Amino acid sequence: MARFYLLACFAGTLFPFAAFGEWITHHGFSPILLITTIWQQPLALFAWLDVIVTALVLIIFTEVEGRRVGMSRRWVAPLATCCVGPSLGLPLFLYFRDRHLASRQSLFIDAST
Repeated sequence: MARFYLLACFAGTLFPFAAFGEWITHHGFSPILLITTIWQQPLALFAWLDVIVTALVLIIFTEVEGRRVGMSRRWVAPLATCCVGPSLGLPLFLYFRDRHLASRQSLFIDAST
């Protein structure tokens, strides 16, 4: 699963930035135009609000679940979520959680033998 999560991290970064890069190429870096465009198009507003709610839920989930399983570096996935979006934050968190749980399991197996 770790390879799948890393592939999802790559796709979750590449695809959103490819679309955003195309918009920047056409319009330049204009935060005011971006916000105006979002507010004027109901579908764009729907998508952005969905991403924002998903990001907030993901940040809370990563903190609660990360604390529950005893992960270190729980801040990485929320930072990735804020910088790129949930499409990077979630697979990155799942990758780190898988690695953490695998290392705990190998410690448990080593200790029991």
